[in-house]
Amino acid sequence: MKTKFINSLLFSAIFLFFACGESTDVVESGTYQGTIQEVEPSKTEIYVETDEDQTLELYFNDNTSLTRDGNNVEFSILKEGMKVEVEVEKEGKRLNPLAVRILE
Repeated sequence: MKTKFINSLLFSAIFLFFACGESTDVVESGTYQGTIQEVEPSKTEIYVETDEDQTLELYFNDNTSLTRDGNNVEFSILKEGMKVEVEVEKEGKRLNPLAVRILE
């Protein structure tokens, strides 16, 4: 009985882990255009849906430039639905955003 309970608890935990996970894509280094799907200010992270239907998970770092009309802007200006152009560098299975340009 105890084993059955532990097995069902383990199964539930694994199911929740995979059900709650965000599905993201790792693309080659380059420049992509798309729309911001989610902004997580506490992690300085955004999710961008590209024009090619790929979801990019981007964690900003000290070297990421964020601009609008050629001027540097703060991360707090980013909102869901904004059109952006992102320049990313692929490092293994991680994408480092080098530049994010707000297009609208």
